[in-house]
Amino acid sequence: MQKITPCLWFDGKAEEAMNFYTAIFKDSRVTSVMRHGDAGPGPKGSVLATAFHLEGQEFIALNGGPMFTFSPAISFFVHCETQAEIDDYWAKLSDGGQTQQCGWLRDKFGVSWQIVPAVLRAMLQDPDPGKSKRVMEAMLKMIKLDIKLLTQAHEQG
Repeated sequence: MQKITPCLWFDGKAEEAMNFYTAIFKDSRVTSVMRHGDAGPGPKGSVLATAFHLEGQEFIALNGGPMFTFSPAISFFVHCETQAEIDDYWAKLSDGGQTQQCGWLRDKFGVSWQIVPAVLRAMLQDPDPGKSKRVMEAMLKMIKLDIKLLTQAHEQG
C-alpha cells in the first residue's frame, strides 16, 4: 500500500470515472468498490467509494455529493514518450471535456490533466537560455503539445 493516495470527490459518478480511467490507461486495475449498506448514508447498494490503480498509482474515488468540484489547482501530469502516446491520451481524456493551452485538458468529470512529452523538462532546463526560451515560446502557442515542433524550436539557431 502506498503511503499517500489521491482521493477524488465525485457527485455520484465515482464508479463511472473509475471505469473511464481504467479503460484509458493500459496498466490499470480496479481494486475495490464499496457500496452503501443498510446504515447508509446513501441508498443501499449504491457506490460509496472505489479504489483503482493507474500506471502503478493508487486512486480512490468517493461519491461525496455536490458540495465540492474539481479545479485546475490540482492536476495529473502524464509523462509521454512519443507523439502517438500524447495523441492517444489527449483524444481519450479530452472526450467530452475541454482542451486547454500548453498540454492541459479537463476531462468530462472536470479533472485536470497535463499530457506532456517526457523530453519537455530537459528542453526547458537546457543550459542554453536561447533554446529553453524558444521551447517555452513554442509551447505557449500550442493546445496539444507537439514533440516535433518543440524539438524544432529547441534545435533552431
